[in-house]
Amino acid sequence: MVVCTGRHPRGWATVRGMDVRPLPALQPGQAAPAALWLLRHGNSEGNAADAAAHRDGLARLEVEARDADVPLTDLGHRQAAAVGRWLADQPEDRRPTAVLVSPYRRAVQTAQGVLEGAGLDLPLASDERLRERDLGAFDGLTSRGIREELPGEFERRRRVGKMWYRPPGGESWADVLLRVRSMLATELPRYAGERLLVVSHQAVVMAFRMVLEGLDEARALAIDDDEPQANGALTRYRAADGGGLELEAYADTAPVETRGAPATEQPDAEEEATGADSARA
Repeated sequence: MVVCTGRHPRGWATVRGMDVRPLPALQPGQAAPAALWLLRHGNSEGNAADAAAHRDGLARLEVEARDADVPLTDLGHRQAAAVGRWLADQPEDRRPTAVLVSPYRRAVQTAQGVLEGAGLDLPLASDERLRERDLGAFDGLTSRGIREELPGEFERRRRVGKMWYRPPGGESWADVLLRVRSMLATELPRYAGERLLVVSHQAVVMAFRMVLEGLDEARALAIDDDEPQANGALTRYRAADGGGLELEAYADTAPVETRGAPATEQPDAEEEATGADSARA
């Protein structure tokens, strides 16, 4: 188990012989939720269009809606309901008591489906810091589209690397980390003792792990490559003995798969082949 207590010796990076300690997300003795659950939204029309575009070798996704307005597919709704049924089958002290959600439509629809499936009557609190990473000029493009329309940025992305590269008009992973760190600082104390469900996006869930566990760049990228998050995958933290949070499960698809819906992943073909970003997550 990874314990997040405000001290991260296993997350230290070595730079020129010096240990560089990540700034802790939790200060010793800081109040925190009794449980923190991070849910990636269900399969969206953007995910489906991304898979189709890569399959057909297209330069651009066939999605008309802006990213914030992309809805779930029928499968995505089924995945959300499946997670809800899984929660309904848990003991009462293993169900959410509060919900935070990205304002993006696919995340809100997922949260609504989960609560309906679980039979829970909880308000949804939206926080823009949970929104998807903004891909700027890359939004809606496949790897082919990026190479053809933005060849200079394509090469710069490969040189700078996934953690620090910021597409024109968009965000880097480091930018997402900043807003997740801000959110943890303000919201963890507010939800002290609660069982908090957060419904968000792939990059945001990984940012939570990086901040809570003090993961360095190499470790975070290895996890992202080796353990991809499916739609509807659930990452769970619980209160640790002595304070803080400990990782209980990462990208768990059992809640979806054991309650009647398949988990879905769109292989990040751009990452595998070129090092560029996925068009929609």
